[in-house]
Amino acid sequence: MSQSELALPAGTELEHYRIDSTLSAGGFGIVYLATDLNVNQQIVIKEYMPNKLAQRLPDGFVMPQGEQQQEHHNEGMRLFLQEAAALIKLKHPNIVRVLNFFRANGTVYMVMEYRPGKNLQRYIKNRGGNLSENFLRTIFPPLLEGLRVVHETGFLHLDIKPGNIHLCPGGVPLLLDFGAVHPRNTSRKMQISQVVTAGFSPTEQYNLGGYIGPWTDIYAIGATMRSCIEGVAPVSAKSRHEKDTLPPATTAFKRRYSTSLLQALDWAMEIDPLLRPQTVDEFIEAMNKKNDDNNDLIGKLIHTLTKPL
Repeated sequence: MSQSELALPAGTELEHYRIDSTLSAGGFGIVYLATDLNVNQQIVIKEYMPNKLAQRLPDGFVMPQGEQQQEHHNEGMRLFLQEAAALIKLKHPNIVRVLNFFRANGTVYMVMEYRPGKNLQRYIKNRGGNLSENFLRTIFPPLLEGLRVVHETGFLHLDIKPGNIHLCPGGVPLLLDFGAVHPRNTSRKMQISQVVTAGFSPTEQYNLGGYIGPWTDIYAIGATMRSCIEGVAPVSAKSRHEKDTLPPATTAFKRRYSTSLLQALDWAMEIDPLLRPQTVDEFIEAMNKKNDDNNDLIGKLIHTLTKPL
């Protein structure tokens, strides 16, 4: 049974919330559009539902598939609640707000604010990529500021991709879906609910003992920026680790974008995590580096004039 088929049906009530529709489904959770019946307001609910560990019973109850999966399933729920309790304290205009969390149906739920707007993944698809440098420099710096707050709080997002970035009216970006978030870890410790998205997850996320850190999220940011340019997800990090066929951005998109932007993008997407920017501030500084190449400046000007936001 697919993850979408495991979703709760519309009309299901959980505490004082009513499920209205399913927004998305992944390997570890299902996201719903719902209504807070106490205030008659739309909200978003993320359900912890790891399809490789748990099953849905006819009455909606979630339970481990067997004794071998129970320990990992229970530990995943514990971390989900622990992380929701921390995330509810995060306040930043470019991070989705967590409003509540609770237990029900043998699993756990996270309640987040609903914001109207467009999904970046759909925006990229509709435009076929080729998004302007003006667009990239409008959207990503605020997202990076929000990501810095996540990292400073001691957490990692670990699932940054176009589908988890929301474009609110006025061009305000919002980082979504913190269901995969983990406490920042400086040791090679196994991650209980590892999330991997081909093209956006770096090599360390493919290994249960991978050494993850802020540099892991920075790779995903770089890959998301490249997707805005190319219109498709980059080659997976796993494939690149075996044989890197991905042309450097500085070569592939030369003169269409500034050198500083392309160099920062390539740096963020280094296969070796130790060779990437280690902090958000390092990446922002690289993006803002001044270049004296006249051809670079002329190319950027031409692209801005011919490809407005």
